[in-house]
Amino acid sequence: MTFPKGLAPTLVVLLVLTLLVAAPLLAIAADTLGSPAWHDALFSRLSRNLTWIPLGNTLLLGLGTALGSVLIGGFLAWLVVLTDVPLRRTLAVLATLPFMIPSFATALAWSSLFRNSRTGGSTGLLAGLGVDSPDWLAWGMIPTLFVLIAQYYALVFTVLSAALAALSGDALEAAVMTGAPRRRILAGIVLPMVTPALLAGASLAFAAAVSNFAAPALMGLPVRMQTLSTRLFGMIEIGQTERGYVLALLLILVSAAFLAAGNRLLAGRRRFATISGKGARRHRMKLGRARWPLCWAALGICFITTLGPILLLVAASLAPQSSALFSDWTLHFWIGAADPGFARGQEGILRNPQIVKALWITLGLGLAVAIAAVAIGLLAAVVLTGPRLRVLTEAVSQLSFLPMLLPGIAFGAAFIAIYGAGIGPLPGLYGTPLLLGLALTAASLPFAVQTGRATVAQISGDIDEAARMTGAGFLHRIGAITLPLAAKGIIAGALLVFVNVVGDLAIVALLYTPDTPVLSVLSYRYASDGFQQFANAITLIILAVSIAATALAQLLKGRRP
Repeated sequence: MTFPKGLAPTLVVLLVLTLLVAAPLLAIAADTLGSPAWHDALFSRLSRNLTWIPLGNTLLLGLGTALGSVLIGGFLAWLVVLTDVPLRRTLAVLATLPFMIPSFATALAWSSLFRNSRTGGSTGLLAGLGVDSPDWLAWGMIPTLFVLIAQYYALVFTVLSAALAALSGDALEAAVMTGAPRRRILAGIVLPMVTPALLAGASLAFAAAVSNFAAPALMGLPVRMQTLSTRLFGMIEIGQTERGYVLALLLILVSAAFLAAGNRLLAGRRRFATISGKGARRHRMKLGRARWPLCWAALGICFITTLGPILLLVAASLAPQSSALFSDWTLHFWIGAADPGFARGQEGILRNPQIVKALWITLGLGLAVAIAAVAIGLLAAVVLTGPRLRVLTEAVSQLSFLPMLLPGIAFGAAFIAIYGAGIGPLPGLYGTPLLLGLALTAASLPFAVQTGRATVAQISGDIDEAARMTGAGFLHRIGAITLPLAAKGIIAGALLVFVNVVGDLAIVALLYTPDTPVLSVLSYRYASDGFQQFANAITLIILAVSIAATALAQLLKGRRP
């Protein structure tokens, strides 16, 4: 009996994806079947505080983040791609930087500036200057929205700038030649053409915001503002797992519903062609006297959302009091020995054995997940770019992309549901680095698969076919042909996965234990306990690692293999 070419590797990849993606989701759904947790969450007297108020806050954050991200990301993309604004390349780089900065880093920077005395403990810089920030500015919805928009407008900028760069120059050139004003060109030509990209960017920003745990936890929990992600975390942490699983499913449904609505709107706009075979050279809009004012406005946005938070974190990690960020700086919070009269006897982070251990665990975990995710992603990419096996290949494609649509904290809950306890002779994995690594690997698959597909697609199929005719097996062809030719792209993909793992808090917040400390959770714990300087210092280490890895990935991606 002759099997189709590529059947065996396709089945292997499909099995791995089933275990990492499909099985956890089915397990979390099965655990809630027939459970009173559904009634508790939706219809009981507890449902208002347990579900409906957090759901309303979640939707408000998601919609507000989507709108704010579209406004800011769209404004910057328009300036960089379609106008003659000065410093376009600098603005393009700065507009992508926020995605490298974890949301808890921006949240800590905001607290260093605006924190008031409502929750006790140290206050922020403004309070030290005698300006007591109002509660709505220090805590709750407004600062959480700012933090989320500051991170996710980079998503919209990336998507929209690519769409604007692909616009045909014919329509724009014709409009300019007829003397149409800039406002008419923007509203009547550019906006309709890039509406699909706007919807796609808004959908991504919404999905990322509703699943975010760090920002609402740091800015909302101190004043009892709950979202589905923070409520889910609380339910799992106190042992009410079934209620937590119900909230996880609701969180998934919210994300899926918004993304489906966006896709439905996109389907109705596919008739708009923006790329032609022969386009005119793009005519950049002349801004006239507004060139430098708009440039300074864009630079101000980028500074407030990128460089500003980093500078605040540096100052806050050196100042004994966050109310006086720029005086009496000390390195105690970094390298100081334990002193009962200083920082409640806490030694500097680089002297603290737990933090040093967490650093090595975080780096090791990031490296292991990057290798595992890229290996699976490469195999999936080879399967997807090889002989098509209809249903099987489509299943691989869908399962590999599915984690992109799932909130991270819900994904963590799903792995607890299936792999936390023992399955037959297999022991339970809860509290082990293996469970944490599996969940992070599964969540990273979309990045790994898409990077792998882009890289493998550049390799001619004739080379692989020639090796096949000589009798080379699948794994031998991968090692001898694919890996050497795609090495730079694979390494760049691994570095991007590494960055996501190092800065992740949503998944590890549920799977973290004292035996498996990671830097992001320790930073969150220190901030929650009032040790702001230590939290800021740890966050700066995460930022340094993330930015270095991202820069290296971009350097490798920019070079031809």
